[in-house]
Order: sequence, then structure tokens, then C-alpha cells
Amino acid sequence: MASRRDFIKQSALATIGGMLVPHFLKAYETQHPGVEPVNGKVLVVVQLSGGNDGLNTVIPYTNDIYYKARPNIGIAPDKVLKLNDELGLNPAMDGLRRLYDDGLVSIINNVGYPNPDRSHFRSMDIWHTASESTEYLNTGWLGRYLDANCAGHCTPYQALEIDDTLSLSVKGENVKALAVKDTEKLYRLVSRPFISKVAGVAPVSANQNLSYMYKTLAETSSSAEFLHTQSKIYKSSATYPVGELGQRLKTIAELIISDLPTRVYYVSVSGFDTHFNQLNQQERLLQNYSSAIQVFVNDLQKNNKINDVVIMTFSEFGRRVKENASAGTDHGTANNLFLIGGSLKRPEILNEAPDLTNLDEGDLKFSVDFRDIYESLLNDWLHSDAKKILGRASGNLKLV
Repeated sequence: MASRRDFIKQSALATIGGMLVPHFLKAYETQHPGVEPVNGKVLVVVQLSGGNDGLNTVIPYTNDIYYKARPNIGIAPDKVLKLNDELGLNPAMDGLRRLYDDGLVSIINNVGYPNPDRSHFRSMDIWHTASESTEYLNTGWLGRYLDANCAGHCTPYQALEIDDTLSLSVKGENVKALAVKDTEKLYRLVSRPFISKVAGVAPVSANQNLSYMYKTLAETSSSAEFLHTQSKIYKSSATYPVGELGQRLKTIAELIISDLPTRVYYVSVSGFDTHFNQLNQQERLLQNYSSAIQVFVNDLQKNNKINDVVIMTFSEFGRRVKENASAGTDHGTANNLFLIGGSLKRPEILNEAPDLTNLDEGDLKFSVDFRDIYESLLNDWLHSDAKKILGRASGNLKLV
């Protein structure tokens, strides 16, 4: 028998832009109760895809080894946005520097995992699933959070990925996030007039795949209508940077401020695989990221939401310490990670700078396991059972 995924892909009712749902599926929909303001906390995950170069993001500007390893792409000390006597931010990140100065940013250095993998796809899978490097899982850490906390009574928009497709991170065994790039476009797709021509009584079928399709399409239709209504409550007047990240963060801000009962938002931005001519490319990307995050945080602050939101920014790995022959950097291992919000326990640089004298075949050694960060976010922010979700517990970090 074909899998559910294959069945839906092959169905004529599925499109790349969204699901087209006949009116007869309304009988299958769950009515949305009156929406209460979000009482819990909200996690926003920003993924920098491609392997952002952490050493040129949080720069060890007093370390001679850094400049010897990077004679062409090292950021000069007088250009660095200094945070303390050792480390500073890339000069393109003035927006994040301002948030740091306001006590809204925690920077964690040397984040990684044992036996690191330098493949984009495999390393991202490890981050998405919170697995060991030798372990292969088909559910994501946030997907398992959904399974554990809202199975049986979870609305599809309990977690939203602002994109056309879902990352593995937000796919559970029984519950998945909803992928929606544009709430208006999704609503128009499921409301097309010609769809009403197929109105009628849903056929009774014992076919599991057919029943699953009906349920999925009905939930998508119902959620599109709900998101369409809720997204009109607050329309941001803030000027977000041009580009996908800025516009996606604007969408998230509007939904959060409209009190959508969504606990997790996920967004990604690509382009960080800087094997050649890194300086200009990374500067452009970091400037856009930093500016978008600053506007997003200011939007939340203005509407008294910043204390209810934590933003986690990560990349699947860092880059090698030594620059390559093309004025770029190749795939590395440990990296820095940002937490941003109004409820951080330690809004500062949390740990030691990268040790450039103690490398693993030219790569940074990790000292913080990324799953310990997940553990703190699950236990202390989303108020869930991290040990059940991650299959491990350390209790080493208290971040929020």
C-alpha cells in the first residue's frame, strides 16, 4: 500500500501552492473555539542554512591566531563591534549589537555535538532531530514536542513554519506543524469559487489513505480560514528589511501580537555556504539578519510581547578556522548560537571564547551540546518534558 505522503503527493487535489479543499470536507472540520490570548510562551526558531561562519560573526578580535589563519578575510579589530575585551560582532550586525546592549541577547560559543558531520544535509538532520551523530530519526525535536503536548487536541497551527514546506524539525509522529508562507494566498487557494462545484457529501470509505487525505485537507482549509481572520487583527506598521527573512518575521510578529495560540514559529534563510569571496556575501546576509531581528524585536516590544518570546538562531555547523584559497571558508564544526528575548536569565556572552590553540584537525571543538540548549527551552520555556522528547537529560543549562 502506498504511504500517506505518496498518496497525497499523487492526489489531484494537492498543489505546490497549497491544498484545494472542496466544501464537502467542511463536515470533517473541527470548529475553532473562541481564541484566548497566548498564556504560554512562544519560541521562534531562525535557521541560518548553509553553515554560517561563526568566527566572522562573533569575532575573537584580540587573538593573533585568528588573524594568522585568516589573512584575507579576518575582520580588523577597529571594525569589530566590541562586546567585551575578547569578542565582538561582525560590523554588519549593528542591529543585534543594540539588542545586546539593551540586555536582550545571550551568545553561546562552541555549540556542537560529538563526532560532528560536515555534510549540510546530515548535520542539519542531527540538529533537526536532536539525534546522536550515529542515530537516524524520522521525527524532529519540535515535532515530538507537539506529539507529547497536544496529541488528540492540537490545532494544526500550534506550530507554524513560515515557508512552503515543512522542516524535519517540526514533524512529529502524529502531529506536524503547518507550513504557510502567506496566509492570504493560502486562504485564496482554499476559497476558489470553482471548488464549490464539487460540493456534496463526502464519500464513505474504509481506505485509510483516502480518509487521511480528507482529514488533512479539511484541517488545512479550516486553518487557512482561521489564520486569515486572525492575521487581520494586527497589521504591523514597522519597516522590515526587504527580502524573505524580513517579511517572514513581519508575518510572525503580526500573528504573535494578534494573540494567535501558536507556541512555535520556524523560519529559515539560506546562502551561508561561503566557500569563496566570503566577506561581501556574509556581510550582506548578516546585515539583513541583524536588521530584521532588530525590527522584529522592536515590534514585539512596542506591543508588550517581548517577555513572552524567545528567538533562537542557529546554523548546522560553523566553518574551518583557516581560510581557503578562494577567500572563503570550508565546512567546520562548532559554532555560536543566539538567544534573544526579554526573559533571558543571562543576557550576555555565556561561556568561553573559541580555543584556537586546541583544534580538532583544523576545526573548533565543541564545549556545549546543542541538545542541552533544547532541553532548557523545552523544560523552562515551553514547560514540557525534555527528557521524554529528547531521550536525554543533563540539566546543565538554565537559559530562560
